Amino acid sequence: MELVILQTSDIHGHVLPIQYGTNERADLGIAKIATMLKQEEEKSKYVLKIDNGDLIQGSPLLTYYMKYERNHKNPMIAILNHLKYDGAVVGNHEFNYGREALEEAVAQSNFPWLCANILEKEKETPFLGTPYIIKEINGIKVAVLGVTTHYIPNWEEPAHIENLVFADALKVTEKWVSYIHEHEKPHLLVVSYHGGFERDLETGEATETLTGENQAYEICQHIEGIDVLLTGHQHRSLAGEVNGVTIVQPSFFGQEVGKVVVKFEKEEEGYSILKKESMTLSTKEIVEDEEIVELVRYYEEGTQKWLDEKIGTAKESMKIDDVFQARIKEHPLIEFINKVQMYASGAQISCTALFNDSVKGFDKEITMRDIVSNYIYPNTLKVIRVTGSDMKAALERSASYFALDENGELTVSKDFSYPKPQAYNYDMWEGIQYKVDVSKKVGERIVFLEKDGAQIEEEAFYEIVTNAYRAGGGGDYEMFKNKDVVRDITVAMTDLIAEYITKFSPIDVSVNHNWEVIASEKLE
Repeated sequence: MELVILQTSDIHGHVLPIQYGTNERADLGIAKIATMLKQEEEKSKYVLKIDNGDLIQGSPLLTYYMKYERNHKNPMIAILNHLKYDGAVVGNHEFNYGREALEEAVAQSNFPWLCANILEKEKETPFLGTPYIIKEINGIKVAVLGVTTHYIPNWEEPAHIENLVFADALKVTEKWVSYIHEHEKPHLLVVSYHGGFERDLETGEATETLTGENQAYEICQHIEGIDVLLTGHQHRSLAGEVNGVTIVQPSFFGQEVGKVVVKFEKEEEGYSILKKESMTLSTKEIVEDEEIVELVRYYEEGTQKWLDEKIGTAKESMKIDDVFQARIKEHPLIEFINKVQMYASGAQISCTALFNDSVKGFDKEITMRDIVSNYIYPNTLKVIRVTGSDMKAALERSASYFALDENGELTVSKDFSYPKPQAYNYDMWEGIQYKVDVSKKVGERIVFLEKDGAQIEEEAFYEIVTNAYRAGGGGDYEMFKNKDVVRDITVAMTDLIAEYITKFSPIDVSVNHNWEVIASEKLE
């Protein structure tokens, strides 16, 4: 007998094969995946379908739904119901719109959500009540355990995860794998982990700082009894085997499906595993499923109307031609976003990032499409009180984004490009004046740091505004953890940007060149 496991992960609300910034076609989206799933089900008699998390956040469609259509069914849940998924795992971004929105999605689901290591604080019972499921498939007993990276409190808005405990994913997986084998005695044990690999699959060398965010390699090495490990979170394309465990990770935004084929042989006392094989299947040549297109038509029409709303104008263009250049010499878009943050919060110092390399900036006429395409996260803001020493440490963390290539030219450090791009962890500041010299050692690159012509004092306190993710220490900004919150701005940044543009249209476009990145021992 042959069982096929089909896995999706990190869909992030992408349904149709389009880029919302331009409405051009793109090779992504769960509408394409739907076609592929149906094709696979036609070829294989026994199929198990699992989503590995980060499903209900990340696209303008979902932003529109959460803002205006919460009285209707969540479109992503409607799709998974239609495709008859067997289960889903909670991802870290499932909490971005708050616990209530997640629980609404769970209540609408015709499939169980698996969550072994996120616990109710008082009872210490699984948050959603279902750590694992058992599926009986033609005499084969399959167990699927769901776990999630426990690093969520380092990123998420505290109000969104109130009264929840995020237990160590490795320890909880070990506990439940032992329990399942003892009490359920499955023929196949699958762990679906919304987390990724912290080490190279072949050499075992660390590929990132070992914070505990990603523990897939350690899970494979130290826990006995796992047959298949489904992973995600890192947006990587992976398939293979680690210490006898068959692993897979299917990229992101619906560009791939993870596929694991398990062959069993009949024995006197039941079944044993004869062979396991994993692969990723690209949706590039796949046509979208018209039933899914029709299912989301109402939401999509509303999204497109909302995105085309004209918000206001700018006196000059803020288009970005080269995102790397915009990170080494201040760009009008960065100064503008920092200005919005300072205006909304009253803080005199602000930092923000260009979240990814697809950011294009604003033209003179600005629509909601421009805003959500450039500011892609549902961030709110916090004003925190930090010392000058904390500020310098944060700037050094950002400065580690850069490296010098063999020709002495500026490039992106591997720590920020592998195993996945992390441009969102490089911040640019307003309200201070600073210079980064990449020719210096990491940790010693901030060679100039002042505010209003006076040197930043290490022991003095300063109020800075940043997004809630960063304010909580997200992105390894440990120096910001547990700092006093002076003000909490609960309006989403996309709305703050829209309000600012509407109020001050036509907005001034300027650059004060308060910071610079260089690669020379000589300061100019």
